[in-house]
Amino acid sequence: AQAADTSKIGLASMVADMLSEETKKYTAEQMAVELQKLGSSINVGSDLNSMNFNVQCLKKNLGKTLELLEERILNPNFTEETFDRLQKQAIEGFKRAKSQPATIASAVYDKLNAGNDNIWGMNHNGTEYSIKNLKLKDVQDYFNSYISSQGAKVVLVGDITQGEIEPKLAFLNKLPNNKIELPKAVSVPAIGKTKIYLVDVPKAAQTEFRIGYVTGLKYDATGAYYKAGLMNFILGGGFNGHLNMNLREDKGWTYGARSSFNSDEYNGTFTFSSGIRADATDSALIETMKDIKNYAATGITPEELKFTQNAIGQRDALQYETGTQKAGFIRRILDYDLPGNYVEQQNKILSSITKKEIDGLAKKWLVTDKMNILLVGARDQVGLE
Repeated sequence: AQAADTSKIGLASMVADMLSEETKKYTAEQMAVELQKLGSSINVGSDLNSMNFNVQCLKKNLGKTLELLEERILNPNFTEETFDRLQKQAIEGFKRAKSQPATIASAVYDKLNAGNDNIWGMNHNGTEYSIKNLKLKDVQDYFNSYISSQGAKVVLVGDITQGEIEPKLAFLNKLPNNKIELPKAVSVPAIGKTKIYLVDVPKAAQTEFRIGYVTGLKYDATGAYYKAGLMNFILGGGFNGHLNMNLREDKGWTYGARSSFNSDEYNGTFTFSSGIRADATDSALIETMKDIKNYAATGITPEELKFTQNAIGQRDALQYETGTQKAGFIRRILDYDLPGNYVEQQNKILSSITKKEIDGLAKKWLVTDKMNILLVGARDQVGLE
């Protein structure tokens, strides 16, 4: 909802920040003190298409904590003074980010992949320009229009039953039933052939690498996206991947090198990312492209496949231990309408996937002649001219 008007990108993030401040009954400091007395926390945030209220508390203090949550959700006090302070802080943050190659790289890379004015490639926190042009009225209008019971989800993890919690959540019935229509991301530009883009950051000690493209793979838990992630693991999904072992362990050019497939309900990307020693930029680029191309050509070895299956199996076994992890797990099921046993299905895919299938996926998705190559660093040291 935040990006229906792309000139207001970052508005939802600003609203979330404002919702973390004063309410009709409490100043921000008073709210913090009340939560501290209870040993509770209420954090407000926004992401690509949702506003989130995350609560943690002791069971004995649940009632009092939910009273504070009700106050925070339903009775915010949006003041000009607080808005001006948060706006200035955000703008200063954007100004500082202009000198940080990693931040620049991520923002420019998203733009290269998605194209201009595509909400899918925009930082949901906004830009210096968009935040600077927001007004307090925009915050109030957003709150009036988009804080709604429609599409609202409640996930709870703890020693509590549905019968116990439902009466305590009755205040959510006070939410307005506003109709929510999320804007659709426009199609992304096709990459005709691989090109190198350079952003000059004078005197940068490292060059930030971002290499990849838009895959068109939307998130799925048991299909093509999940399998692409399995294929990538031995290339760049873990410490022992080809890319990290070559660029870090063998060459000593970086503290870490990774590749990954990332997707949401709109689209997806394949991305290699690393911060490389500036004077090794040209050599590292050659090595990176060679590693990706070789893996696409020769695929995975039987030993690497076994390692992948064991490593991912052990990693995933530890993913849902904490309450926060469990809540995230349930939220994912709700957001993507997943079957309750999707992890079991993933384990079956992982244990039965073959070298032939992995090799086919590598050839299909690792197409090095149609990728964006972005380098952010000191132009006079990259050695590409």
